[in-house]
Parts: sequence; C-alpha cells; structure tokens
Amino acid sequence: MGTLAEKKALVTGGSRGIGRAIVVRLAREGAAVMFSFKHDQAAAEDVVAEVAAFGGRAIAVRADQGSLPDLKHLFAEVDRSLGGLDVVVNNAAINPMGSICDASESDFDEVMAVNTKGPFFIIQAAAERLGEGGRIVNISSSGAVPGLALYFASKAALEAITAVAAHEFGPRGITVNSVTPGATETDMMRAAAGEHLEQAVEHVVSLTPLQRLGRPDDIAGVVAFLAGPDGQWITGQNLRASGGLMV
Repeated sequence: MGTLAEKKALVTGGSRGIGRAIVVRLAREGAAVMFSFKHDQAAAEDVVAEVAAFGGRAIAVRADQGSLPDLKHLFAEVDRSLGGLDVVVNNAAINPMGSICDASESDFDEVMAVNTKGPFFIIQAAAERLGEGGRIVNISSSGAVPGLALYFASKAALEAITAVAAHEFGPRGITVNSVTPGATETDMMRAAAGEHLEQAVEHVVSLTPLQRLGRPDDIAGVVAFLAGPDGQWITGQNLRASGGLMV
C-alpha cells in the first residue's frame, strides 16, 4: 500500500500539466482523488481512465475556481462521493499575458478570483472537513517576467495566506505549505513563452544546476511528500522545486 492508503484528496485543476501529475501520483499512493476541471471534459475523462487502469480511484468534477457557487458544488460532491477529506491541493490557476499598463480592472478581478480568492475559500471549506493530520498544499510561483504581474501578484498573496493558515490550523494538527515550481514543461509555460519558447527553454536550462526543465512528475513528487506521513513536521513553508533555478 502507498503512503496515502485510505486517504481522500481534492486537487483543483487536475486535468492537465502539473495538476494531472498530482492526481495520478496521489492516486498511486493509495488516495481516492477528486479533481476539478473547467473546460476540457475529454482530458478529465482521460485522467480518470489512467487512474482506473492501475486500480486507483479518481473523480472529475467541472468547476470554475473563481466562482463561489461552483466551489460550493465542488465541496458538495466531496461530501457525497468521498465522505471526508484528508488532503487539499490548490493547483488551478490562470496566467493571461499583459503589461501592467494594459491591464484592465476585469483582468485584475479575473486573475485574483481564480488564483487567490478561489484558493482562499477552498482552504476555508477544507478547514471544516480536515482533521488531525490534514494537509493543505498550495501551488505557487515566483519570478518577475514581463507581462505576468497579475499572475505573480496573485501567487504572492497565496503564499501569505499559506503562512497565516499554517498558524491558524497548526493547533488542529493540519499542515499548510506551498510549492513553487521552477520552469516546468506544461501548456501554461509554453503559452507564456509563445514564439520565443525555444530560446526561453535554452536560457532557463543554462541557469538551472540540474540542466533541464522540470517535469510535472517532479512537482507531484514534492506534493506527495508533503501530503504523506513524512511531511508531518513541515508547515508554513514554501518549497522551491526548481532544480536549483531558484536558490
């Protein structure tokens, strides 16, 4: 049995990239995993099938992380289908490109709704369900890439929430941490790099001591560690899983 046998987990944004890798890894460790997705039903069904192929359990629920009614529905499904919760991973995020001078109020509101407000209220709802040994892991980000000011601002806020939540929930035996990936091979990274992808990858790899991009499985392994019994003495931390790119 894996380190998460009999555990029940919720992962947001689990149909692709890092989120998908986290769903699969937690399921391989024995957890029953519910994950949210926003648009791609086919990709979500593919994740469910992949997990079922090795005897695991994954449940896909359509939900927009920026919508509080959708989150209410998501947690109703958690209660109905899982009947409890041990691990929560806030992974879903958006990162529309745009300069500070070009950003509109609606741009600001959309990014903050998905990347900050959503995780905040997910943590709030999870706190009602998690018991001793509960785990909350927030996927963050770090950098100063032109065009991504709103994205990085939203993630900085999420790290602040992580630190406060660790203090608030610690007396209940619940750990709260964030994980900051470095440059990782995902659709989000490719979209951010655009037509300069090849040059961007070459530059990042040259700066990374381990001399490659990260893979979604690299991040999933760190999340599984924090979610499992060996992560019980780590809380309020931001683990930089970047291959040494960020030191």
